Amino acid sequence: MGQVLLVRHGQASFGAADYDVLSDTGWEQSRALGRWLAERGVVADAVLHGEMRRQRETAQALAEAAGWTVDPAVDAGWNEFDHRAVVAAFGGVPDTVDRAGFQAAFTAALGRWIAGEPADLPESFPDFAKRAAAALTRACAGAGPGGTVVVSSSGGPIAAACAALLEPDRPTAERGSLWTRLNTVILNASCSRVVVGSSGPRLLTFNEHDHVPEAQRTYR
Repeated sequence: MGQVLLVRHGQASFGAADYDVLSDTGWEQSRALGRWLAERGVVADAVLHGEMRRQRETAQALAEAAGWTVDPAVDAGWNEFDHRAVVAAFGGVPDTVDRAGFQAAFTAALGRWIAGEPADLPESFPDFAKRAAAALTRACAGAGPGGTVVVSSSGGPIAAACAALLEPDRPTAERGSLWTRLNTVILNASCSRVVVGSSGPRLLTFNEHDHVPEAQRTYR
């Protein structure tokens, strides 16, 4: 039986000029995950990540800490959705808004995006969810019998992939509620396990994070 480990990237640099880099905490979270996996005898046959820098840096940090020699590869299917475009399409936020104000605007915009309200966006919610599910299918195929594929991605794609596993018979457009609940609670550098057997992929665990010291547990 193969497995796919879905890893949310370490903490990014919220409020900095370039958000798409790991913070010092993000690097430590990612290394902690790599050490934790190595202690449990996990050896990756493949490491994948999206095109975002925070995803790549997380993959590099955890692979180095785990002692894996495999070179990470890019699969753009694991890219996060464009949250800035979604927020801008549904009213935007002032440049001076604080973290709480941004979160309120972000939550409201997501609700309208999931509901399918018309907007000039590069990707609808159903298209995003289908993209993530397709990326999971590719990762599962790479795991093969007895292999391990580690994916460094973001909360959105991981939640979408897990929602597809939990509600396979529900139309993609109707998984928004479950996706929101999952996406809200995924910690930085957490790990969700998908087992791949003869009956197909199944979600075994979600949002494992005991490896992250309590003082370093973050959601953004």
